[in-house]
Amino acid sequence: MTLNKTDIKILTNLQTDARMTNQTLADRVGLSASPCWRKVRQLEENGIIQSYRTVLDRRKIGLGVMVFIKVTIDSHSEDEAKKFEKEVHDLDAVVACYSIGGDADFLLQVVSQHLDSYADFAMSVIRRLPGIKEMQSIFVLKEIKPFSAFPLNQSSCLKGA
Repeated sequence: MTLNKTDIKILTNLQTDARMTNQTLADRVGLSASPCWRKVRQLEENGIIQSYRTVLDRRKIGLGVMVFIKVTIDSHSEDEAKKFEKEVHDLDAVVACYSIGGDADFLLQVVSQHLDSYADFAMSVIRRLPGIKEMQSIFVLKEIKPFSAFPLNQSSCLKGA
């Protein structure tokens, strides 16, 4: 789907505040309520809007430690990678996982209550995952710019109004 300027305005506003009313959104993007609602539904149906979420302050809910773990697996067969991916997918403490290029195969983003609970998780769960050859923990000392929204002005799907 090619996005026009109105689509970009809608997406930008919804990434900032997905709870705003359709009327507020319509006012902000310069549409009346019905066409705005139809555009949002079209963006949802085309899979551009995948879901709506609430962003939590991890520290205020007791998750004071964030760690990125670079993982290298023994075998690069598709079966081994799929097995690893399935196991990781089921771990609540792993909030994101990426298959990467470079000196590791996967990058996991993990949250934990404190360093001791992370150490227990890393040693008793992550190191026991199938096919783990090597892992390296990278501790987040300070979040400078946590993810908040995609930069839609860089979208290759943008077309004229």
